[in-house]
Amino acid sequence: MSKKTMTLNLTEAEMSALEALCAKKDLSKIGLMRQALRLYQMIDTRVERGGKLYFEDDQTREKSEIMML
Repeated sequence: MSKKTMTLNLTEAEMSALEALCAKKDLSKIGLMRQALRLYQMIDTRVERGGKLYFEDDQTREKSEIMML
């Protein structure tokens, strides 16, 4: 498999969020970005097919739909 290189410029807040998630999930930055891309791709495919994405509160069972652009 051929690989390509990409440079990603992040704000300090974005880099802090990335580093915090990496530490929490015990992943490298590259590993986390690849996982995030796969997740976004899966969500996008399902939404294109008419699916919906929700968060549900465990206590109240209230659902909030996530709108994808």
